Amino acid sequence: MGRLAALTLLGIALALLGERLLLFRNRLKTSREIESLDLPNCRLIKGIEAGSEDIDILPNGLAFFSVGLKFPGLHSFAPDKPGGILMMDLKEENPRALELRISRGFNLASFNPHGISTFIDTDDTVYLFVVNHPEFRNTVEIFKFEEEDNSLLHLKTIKHELLPRYIYVADILAHEIHVLEKHPNMNLTHLKVLELDTLVDNLSIDPSSGDILVGCHPNGQKLLVYDPNNPPSSEVLRIQNILSEKPTVTTVYANNGSVLQGSSVASVYDRKLLIGTLYHRALYCEL
Repeated sequence: MGRLAALTLLGIALALLGERLLLFRNRLKTSREIESLDLPNCRLIKGIEAGSEDIDILPNGLAFFSVGLKFPGLHSFAPDKPGGILMMDLKEENPRALELRISRGFNLASFNPHGISTFIDTDDTVYLFVVNHPEFRNTVEIFKFEEEDNSLLHLKTIKHELLPRYIYVADILAHEIHVLEKHPNMNLTHLKVLELDTLVDNLSIDPSSGDILVGCHPNGQKLLVYDPNNPPSSEVLRIQNILSEKPTVTTVYANNGSVLQGSSVASVYDRKLLIGTLYHRALYCEL
């Protein structure tokens, strides 16, 4: 009788484990494949070979890239090279990416940049906020952009257990975008959830329309278990009228990995689209 009970408990445990594995596979979209939807007038950006996880563009057309992100369990094409910040002037006829020098005193060897965001002060000074993972810890680095010599002056490192919080929150494994309202007292109210059939990563705003551009991973398993013969695909979605009852979601770009692998962000400026990746290349398109 004891053996029967033990076998019964084992069967229940295996069933629960199988259910959790199935749920996890569904969250990773392991069986999803996509058809390529390439754009004309696109080219890979020279100098970006090991990921461009996030991109932010100033109103004057200067685009900033965070490159070289490394994370435990995540594939890397340059595991021994620290990350950096690159810049591209989208107003140039043939823009190219340049690496920005960072001031002395900042620990470049452990620089592991993730998300980035720019802020323009009332005196037109540009500040760059960078989510950093030195030795896989979490900080926010504040830099002052010095355009005259294409450099970044490191001002401050912010550390806090509550970093960060958001207005639009991408829940990558739930395939959802949460919309929260910010109040004058800095409290947030949850407004709605937009469900998508893909793993959503970084979000950016099209300044000309207010649309949201989303860098997505159609198949999470391919992203985490890298196979050069079956690489992770890329997908960029545009969300229009997200606050309405029925937002419009369209596919801007999709590729099966033959050109771009593991898209994590898309940002647009004056009909020029930049698509970054976790650990692969970056794409420049003229729309």
